[in-house]
Amino acid sequence: MCLAIPGRVIEFTDPMRQLARVDVSGVRRVINVGLIDELAVGEWVLIHVGFALSKIDEEQARWTLDFLKQMGEGYQRELDEMGRSTIE
Repeated sequence: MCLAIPGRVIEFTDPMRQLARVDVSGVRRVINVGLIDELAVGEWVLIHVGFALSKIDEEQARWTLDFLKQMGEGYQRELDEMGRSTIE
C-alpha cells in the first residue's frame, strides 16, 4: 500500500539538492521538496515516495494523520517503510 502522508518540515538539509528533513508521527527522514515553491521550516507537506507533493495546513495534516492512524497496521507499515528508506 502506498499512502500520501503529512509531514512537518524541521530543517533544510541540502538546499542545492532541494532536500529537507521532515517529521512524520515521530519518524524523521529526508525528502525532496523540489516540487513546492516557497517552503519554510514548520510548514506541513503531503509526502509520497520521498517527495513533497503539496503544502497543506496544520488542520488538514492533523485530520489526515488521525484518519491514517485509524487504518492501524497499514499506516504503521507505511511509517516503518518510511523510516527505513533514504534519499542520498
